[in-house]
Amino acid sequence: MAFPPFTEEHQMFREAVRTFAEKEIAPHAEAWDREQSFPRELFRKAGAQGFLGVRFDPAYGGSGLDYWFTGILIEELMRGRNVGVVVGLMVQCEIATSVIHAYGSEDLKREWLVPAIRGERIAALGITEPAAGSNVAGLRTTARREGDVYVINGSKIFITNGTIADFVTLAVRTGGPGPGGISVLVVPTATPGCSVGRKLRKVMAHASDTAELFFDNCRVPATNLVGEEGRGFSYIMRLFQGERLVLAYIANSWMREILDETLRYARDREVFGSKIADMPVWRHRLADLMAQLEASRTLTWYATELLCAGDSQAEVYVSMAKLVAGELFKRFAAECDQVFGGYGCMEEYLVARASGGISGFAIGAGTSEIMREIIARRWIGK
Repeated sequence: MAFPPFTEEHQMFREAVRTFAEKEIAPHAEAWDREQSFPRELFRKAGAQGFLGVRFDPAYGGSGLDYWFTGILIEELMRGRNVGVVVGLMVQCEIATSVIHAYGSEDLKREWLVPAIRGERIAALGITEPAAGSNVAGLRTTARREGDVYVINGSKIFITNGTIADFVTLAVRTGGPGPGGISVLVVPTATPGCSVGRKLRKVMAHASDTAELFFDNCRVPATNLVGEEGRGFSYIMRLFQGERLVLAYIANSWMREILDETLRYARDREVFGSKIADMPVWRHRLADLMAQLEASRTLTWYATELLCAGDSQAEVYVSMAKLVAGELFKRFAAECDQVFGGYGCMEEYLVARASGGISGFAIGAGTSEIMREIIARRWIGK
């Protein structure tokens, strides 16, 4: 049996996304990194191509496909060689909107999900706080019910699309301590009391917008509650499966681009009368990287298959895929950078730009330590 189980439909989708990445992202990749932003219009262009609702119900403008298509979307968007752009787009089409698609009311879907799929309204996910990152159950931002509204107070940090978002899918505390007190609200960013603190400067994914958000007696209608009050923690934990898979695909695809650039340089660069690619020490080190990348990609594909099938082991394999890809990236980028010598320190080279913030993939959507604990609990016990 062929694995991955790609069909002609998958290939057609892959070619469409690749064309988009080559036309709309690649020519601007370096400039957008320097500017630390990319045009809002790119969301509309991606929406017009059907890329922002791949897994969502056609009733809301989606395509009704599965995670295999999400994986292909990421693999091909990354050929544009701007990880920040891909992160911003994936927050829009997977990370901030999937909880609305899965649990939101019909009114919330019509008002926020439909225009997000079209790229007309930009979404952000508001979970991380200064004192609560991977520990979602410890978040402190509160939402107090007063009649027909929730009054929100608190702050969030490291929020992708934070300064450009039209709405935030916000995790809040509506009850007591622990996971049972957490709910999810849709908060329009134009609401009085919702403000952006500052745009954060990062050492990676420069083109993606990342911000602090503050909420000071921010009042939103009680109808903006996603699903049931007090069920937000379970919604977020399910949401994390898709987010972690997304990060594994991004890391693997970024490593593929780095490796392609490194092999091209190694074949052309002559040192002490020999091409770098002809030197046994580098041939073997690069062969190791190829094998490790293939192993990471295959594990990610297997996790995708389990997630699509609704297999009970999907969570642990998604956690493995994210752990392996995130940790491998740290070694991979540094090893490839070494091939370039002094040029590996020059921002004009892809490998130098890609080597910044190499721990990012091992932190987002739950740190590597959290991934290890998920795996250990499943197969070793508590």
